[in-house]
Amino acid sequence: MAREGSGAEPGEALERIESLLARAVDAEQSQVDLAKSGNEISRHMDDGVGNLLTFSSSTAKHTEKQTAMAQERTALTREQTRLSTRSTELANIRTELGRERTALANQRTDLAVGRTDMARRRTHLAEGRTDLAQMRTRLAEDRTAQAQRRTEMADNRTRLSSARTDMAAKRNELAEQRTDFSIRRTDLAQVRNDLAENRTLRAKTRTRLSLHRTDLAWGRTYLAFVRTGLAFLTLGISLFRYFGLSWWSLFDGALILASVWLVIYGGAGYRKASTRLKQRAAVLEKDSGFADIGP
Repeated sequence: MAREGSGAEPGEALERIESLLARAVDAEQSQVDLAKSGNEISRHMDDGVGNLLTFSSSTAKHTEKQTAMAQERTALTREQTRLSTRSTELANIRTELGRERTALANQRTDLAVGRTDMARRRTHLAEGRTDLAQMRTRLAEDRTAQAQRRTEMADNRTRLSSARTDMAAKRNELAEQRTDFSIRRTDLAQVRNDLAENRTLRAKTRTRLSLHRTDLAWGRTYLAFVRTGLAFLTLGISLFRYFGLSWWSLFDGALILASVWLVIYGGAGYRKASTRLKQRAAVLEKDSGFADIGP
């Protein structure tokens, strides 16, 4: 199937080349026709120029003829424009033909690469066949050795059958021991469940204690704000009394206002923290995690 596919692709490529050659011949024929038309137009233009030189002396009599010649010249200019457009189209066709030729060359290169890969694969397949033959020989030798081992294993199986009987008796004894261990494991599982429930209860208690400790820390923080505010207030009053009324009084006033704000903020925060502490203390008194702990 790969060979048929590779044969079909060159056939299609040849057909495309033939069609491109036909298009190239048509394009060249069109170019020849355009050259002839250009020659005729040049001849007409030369005739027109001669007529203009001939009748230049009698411009008043031949005004109508000059107008006709001007119209003819316009028509010739339009014809030249049309021919230029056709030349541009032919140039585009040539460019397209060049691109198609490049594509065909790339296809030929790909086909050559594919043939090279096929040759390499054939070589690898031949080497694989040789390896398979050698492997078949080794397998035959291994089969003979395995037959001998099978005979030995049959003898060993007979001996193992007697040993299995002895092991069955031991297994029964182990089954009885396992039953005893299963009963003990059930008891231990019950104990473990009780410990797990106790651990869960202690974890909840620890979480509540952590929240209580956090509230205490917030209370200490707010008290620190109050302490800092009082210290700043003392400092501001001392500076005001030391310097009296001056430009430094603005700084003293700002320091006193900031200290008053710190005292108010710390006092309000400490009040909230105290309320939360009382609530958490009421919850901790009812916590069952302290049931087995002394007062």
